Amino acid sequence: MASPQSGILAGIPSNASYLSFERRAEASPDDIRQYLSMLGEQVDGHEMVIGIGAPLVQFLEADVPGLKSCPAPALSGIALPSTQSDLWIWLRRGDQGDLFHRSAHLVETLQAGFDLVHRVDGFKYGDCRDLTGYIDGTENPTGSDALAAAVQETGVKGLLGSSFVAVQQWQHDFSVFESMTQEHQDHTIGRRRSDNVELDDAPPSAHVKRTAQEDFEPEAFVLRRSMPWRQGLEGGLQFVAFGHSFDAFEAQLQRMMGGDDGIVDALFSISRPVTGEYYWCPPMSAGQLDLSVLGINYG
Repeated sequence: MASPQSGILAGIPSNASYLSFERRAEASPDDIRQYLSMLGEQVDGHEMVIGIGAPLVQFLEADVPGLKSCPAPALSGIALPSTQSDLWIWLRRGDQGDLFHRSAHLVETLQAGFDLVHRVDGFKYGDCRDLTGYIDGTENPTGSDALAAAVQETGVKGLLGSSFVAVQQWQHDFSVFESMTQEHQDHTIGRRRSDNVELDDAPPSAHVKRTAQEDFEPEAFVLRRSMPWRQGLEGGLQFVAFGHSFDAFEAQLQRMMGGDDGIVDALFSISRPVTGEYYWCPPMSAGQLDLSVLGINYG
């Protein structure tokens, strides 16, 4: 029976690594299927979650309805990047040393078919806080609502139980953020940092008001699995949002950029995404990653 990769629905781990790969130009479709088959036999869906990008699906002459490459929208003076890759791997277990060795092993295993083009190491900060100090994912759906938001619950074999994921690496401008008064910071987010209470008097540009999932028509619920990242003195949030389609994520992003009413999300005053990626996360079947849609069946 098909089921989602369980790491999608599991809680945030203490540490994680996000790796993006591009197909090597000389690799043939048969080569890629071989490497994906080898990878699929290692994936448990919990400690290792994988996503497949639209360019790779097209290269394999397969079809995943609803999958597309990440767009690069520009609106209200804001331009967001698209850094679409072919393969995305989310490692969800272990300390930083363990993640280092697991990442290196994956790179070596896949090196004849894929090049590592981007890696982000994430970590859990306090009680799931962003580096700004605000709790992230307060309005996340839970239980059956999380399943409904994140997973395709109907469809044919190979698609039933799968998910789509939007990934953005947001880089914070801490000099701007730390120059704000506490009230200004709270009104930027729309919650009090001290107790996480939503502010009724926050301006309409507050991030919480821009992205209130129940205020969309239809409702725009996603399952967030974001984590802080840091490199040297830079840092931010590795935003990861799972959905049964990309519609809810795109509706939220459109409103954040002022597409609905001309009001731009105040979050853009302190942070901007520097990457943008879309992937399809295949389901699990009989304890293995189901890649049959891509023409891959295990022997």
